[in-house]
Formats: sequence, structure tokens, C-alpha cells
Amino acid sequence: MTVAEDVAVPENDTPENVGGAAPGAAPTASALSVAVIGTGAIGQDLVSKIHRSPVLECALVAGRNPQSAGLRHAAGLGYPTTADGIDAILAAPRPFDVVFDATNAMSHAEHWRLLQPLDTLLVDLTPSKVGQMVVPTVTGARPPTERNVNLVSCGGQASVPIAHALAGRFEVEYIEVVSTVASSIAGRATRLNLDEYVATTQHAVTVFSGVRDTKAILNISPAVPPATFRTAVHAVVPGASVEAVRAVVDESAERVRAFAPGYEVVACTVDGDRVVVSLEVAADSDVLPRYAGNLDIINSAAVLVAEQHAARLGLAARTGVGR
Repeated sequence: MTVAEDVAVPENDTPENVGGAAPGAAPTASALSVAVIGTGAIGQDLVSKIHRSPVLECALVAGRNPQSAGLRHAAGLGYPTTADGIDAILAAPRPFDVVFDATNAMSHAEHWRLLQPLDTLLVDLTPSKVGQMVVPTVTGARPPTERNVNLVSCGGQASVPIAHALAGRFEVEYIEVVSTVASSIAGRATRLNLDEYVATTQHAVTVFSGVRDTKAILNISPAVPPATFRTAVHAVVPGASVEAVRAVVDESAERVRAFAPGYEVVACTVDGDRVVVSLEVAADSDVLPRYAGNLDIINSAAVLVAEQHAARLGLAARTGVGR
């Protein structure tokens, strides 16, 4: 799920001047040069998470609105910013090692067309279903076979690890995932991409679980105060016991918490062949409210993918193997 530039998170007083190195400047010996396209809430949190990373160096943050809170936030951290969007990414003196696309599914297809000739890993946080789907605890640290990787959706990042774990242990006949996000954090791009969100999430659940009969649902809740992001995984699992299901679910959740510490199993029930796993994700973020766990989990996954890419490139450099 992505959030457009018309949704902002509470901001601190930050300078509006641009700081940092020139866009596209060579990274330090121990860091990859990365760029972010999209300056809404998801982009702001992504920049903050990159700022924490010892192996990623934010070389450019690109949006379309020069007055956006996202650009001010990035400038306040000392990073170069631009309102020229993808054009600025293409105009950089050297390709970025990684580009994070936090815009929308329709724009991503065009961004990939333009960036495809470059030696850049494009990490897609939109539900475009264009690139290779990645869910870190399921796909692992092995390198992607494509230079365009898709993080599915927030609901996909929350539900796929559980669906995959259940299907790996039991004979699962049906899986349905229902995610609920707060209206106040669901921006224009999210609402424009509802069809893509549902289709991409359902596709990921099917692919990674191997279960043919699946369904994905997204609810946007207007509740006040805003509800924390939650996902329920419903499954038909003949013969499963609650003890066996809980053991599988807890193990899977612990692996997700290694990179998304706010991920929690709040309930796990078995009634006959009906299994329900209720998940809640609280944001671990410098800029997001606690309830925006939907943005936190997909951003955490995106940063992990980029850090794994950095590790692979570091290994290649030490062994003399080319990129």
C-alpha cells in the first residue's frame, strides 16, 4: 500500500534548504547510493529508516510538490531533494544503486520503463505486480532474479508469512486475508490503487502458499481514534489443532519481528477446520503514528531488501566477482 503526497505526517520544524551531497554522488566505501521517489507519509518514513541504516546513503529524495512536507523532512536530515520527480533520478550523473518507488502502481510501470536500462535495483512499494514479488521471511536473502522487486502490499507483508507457514505444515484448502487501515493514513494513491492492492495481495497469497482458493479484502476504517493496522488470516485447515497452529504461527511471527518489531499475533483460534490468525502491526518509526503499522512493515521490508543487496555487493567486491 502506498500513500500519495497529499497525506502528511506530523512534522517538526525543519530547514527547507537542500543539504547533503550532489544527487547521484558516489556512495561511501561502506554504503550504497539510494534514491526515494515519493514524498508522502510512506516516503517520509522510508527516508527516516534509510537514515538509520549504516549501509544505505540517501543521495536524493524526489517528489513533485516543492512545498511537500516530505521534501522538507528530507532536507532537514541533510539530504538532497528535488520536485522534478523521475526526471531528476534519470538526470543524476551516475545511476543510483537502489531506487525506492513510493508513488503509485500506475506511475511505477513508467518508472520501470525509464530505469530498466540502468544498473539500478528498483524496489517497488506499490501494488503494481510488475516486478518480482519479495516477502523477506518467505523469499529469504537469496538475490532476486530481476532488478525490479515488488513488496506486494502492506497486507501482503503481514499475511503472506502466516499463509506460507500454515500451508507448509498443513493441508490448507482456503485462505482469506482481511486488512484494516486507518483512513487518516490512507492517501490518494492508496485509494486509486484499491483494485491493484486486492489483486496483487491475493496473487501473492496464492503464489507463496500454493493454495488455489484465496481471497484478499481491504477495509479503510474511519474510526476515531484511528485503529492500529491489523490483518486477519482466515484459513480452512482440516484436522489442525490449536496447539500445532499456534506453534507454526508464533515461529513465523518471530521471524517477521526481526525486521518489523511491531508485528504481533493478538489471537489464534481453531474451530473445527476454521483457523483465524489475528495480527496487529504497530509502527516503529521516527515520523509515523503508532497506528500506521501498514506503512512501517512494508518500509521495513524494503530497507531490508536494500541492505541485503548491499551485503551481496560487498561480498562481490571482496571476492573480486563482478556485479
